[in-house]
Amino acid sequence: MITNFDVVVLGAGAAGLLCAVEAGNRGRRVAVLEHAERIGKKILISGGGRCNFTNIHCQPENFISANEHFAKSALARYTPADFIALAEKYRIPYHEKTLGQLFCDRSAQDIINLLESECQASGVQIFLQSRIREVQRTTEFVVRTDSGEFRAPAIVVATGGLSIPKMGATPFGYQLARQFGLKVVPTRPALVPFVLGGSDRSRYCDLAGVSAEVIAKTDHQAFREKMLITHRGLSGPAILQISSYWEKGQAIQIDLAPDRELAPAIRRAKFRNIAATEKAFQGTLPKRFAERWLQDHPPRAWNNEALAKWEKQVHEWVIKPADTEGYEKAEVTAGGVDTAELSSKTMECLKVKGLFFIGEVVDVTGQLGGFNFQWAWASGAAAGRAL
Repeated sequence: MITNFDVVVLGAGAAGLLCAVEAGNRGRRVAVLEHAERIGKKILISGGGRCNFTNIHCQPENFISANEHFAKSALARYTPADFIALAEKYRIPYHEKTLGQLFCDRSAQDIINLLESECQASGVQIFLQSRIREVQRTTEFVVRTDSGEFRAPAIVVATGGLSIPKMGATPFGYQLARQFGLKVVPTRPALVPFVLGGSDRSRYCDLAGVSAEVIAKTDHQAFREKMLITHRGLSGPAILQISSYWEKGQAIQIDLAPDRELAPAIRRAKFRNIAATEKAFQGTLPKRFAERWLQDHPPRAWNNEALAKWEKQVHEWVIKPADTEGYEKAEVTAGGVDTAELSSKTMECLKVKGLFFIGEVVDVTGQLGGFNFQWAWASGAAAGRAL
């Protein structure tokens, strides 16, 4: 079976589906090829099943890329308000959780239903369980699948990254980029929990489930949110955020008592001792965690100078993760198709006419909190409107 289209989109995730809708709305004949048995599988599990579909405070500073300016054009032309308008068109109830994060009230399925309805309205054809065997370019692009051959003058690669392989993630998009001679920035897991090394793991990981508000820091970034101790290391929003900026072998700093000074309470205590120190942590750290941390970091002495040094340690606890939990637990993939190869306005390859890359496969990675969805919508719209 040979089928001709104006555009073939590879991947029925957030970026691919929105791109298809925008191209369909322009009267293009669009085919979306998806290797899974259903569309939007990663959308469905996002945000704990509620889909954190955008962030109202979205700015270019919320993204990591070798070219920090690349995302600006697409983000300016398809904003959170544009996707919110689409959600409201379908009367999807949503709420702001924290820090501008918008979630569905009911389920992520609402977002999938919206995208499916928009595809139907704009005449997009979706082909499920379409495993791609090869992509060639002659006078046009030829995409060969197990079920047939698709031909089009343009193809859009929206195949995602390497995160959560059990959901079907593959390196296909990067392989395709290299096939056409494009550079790929080395990939790594991002928004991912840390694994602690032997001594730190044995010291803290039996406290799995304990959480506290902290500030996690690297040299140039800091995030104030919850940290969670796990059976293997550290997680929670603050840790996931900082993991995207972390390099293996690097230490991170954790402020265990943001905006609080603990030493004055110890100085005022009737007796300056460990009991007074544990009490100073009340309302800041869970008791079990405070006790455990103090076993390892007691004040060296009880004079004011020693307490000042100890206070500094509280706000700058240095810990060196052994590794991350890898792509299995990573929410996204950092790195990807080099933005120097693409037009920031259209997402089209500068060297290969008609070849577009959008979404997570590109070297643009959002922070936690709906930013990666906004990049998917914005880059998808940029390509869809250029087709």
